[in-house]
Amino acid sequence: MTTTSAPMTAPSPRTRGIGIVLVDDHATVRQGLRAVLEREDDLHVVGESASAAGVLAVVEQSRPDVVLLDLKLSASSDTEGLAVCAALTRRFPGIGVLVLTTLLDDRMVLAAIQHGARGYVVKDADTTELMRAVRAVGRGDSALDARSAAAMVRSLSPGADQGRPRLTEREVEVLRLLAQGCSNRVIGDRLYISETTVKFHVGNLMRKLDVSRRAEAVYAASKLGYI
Repeated sequence: MTTTSAPMTAPSPRTRGIGIVLVDDHATVRQGLRAVLEREDDLHVVGESASAAGVLAVVEQSRPDVVLLDLKLSASSDTEGLAVCAALTRRFPGIGVLVLTTLLDDRMVLAAIQHGARGYVVKDADTTELMRAVRAVGRGDSALDARSAAAMVRSLSPGADQGRPRLTEREVEVLRLLAQGCSNRVIGDRLYISETTVKFHVGNLMRKLDVSRRAEAVYAASKLGYI
């Protein structure tokens, strides 16, 4: 359930390691991330925010090295996090923003980097990849997982077909299973991702293909040669 409050965790003194603020509107996601990150001796969660409105105050108080930021911070917008990213990097230029999201869209990856993010990782990336990205951003480097890097290359490639919507590899995989009549749960099981993540991909597909039903998405994609 989406919340509007912005819970804060008081910073604790630390002599080494990377301080992290978690920004995600789902408490269970923040709890899971905290549990995973704090298994590492050099990673410390020093604050959390559940909403865009509370982020700046949490970062002002805790002064992290890295802000782990979801792009979807409310039910009303998939891209609210872009504005948050821009505000954070303007006000706290020394802090690295690492986007951690279910959204993998060529233009979205580029937009996040243009808004100041140092890295972009998709939520179904493995734990090792996430830790590597957090540490890289904490050092001041850039970090893109393999799919985000490919999306960035595609978004910058000249001569792309402007009349054909760009679908990610994962979206095409989802489309193929939709064409087989699979439910979101079955698609999630086949691709080893959550049902919620499947819903995000289906929503992105419908938006890109400008349709409102799953069957229409399959039909439109087949005409464009994706399946």
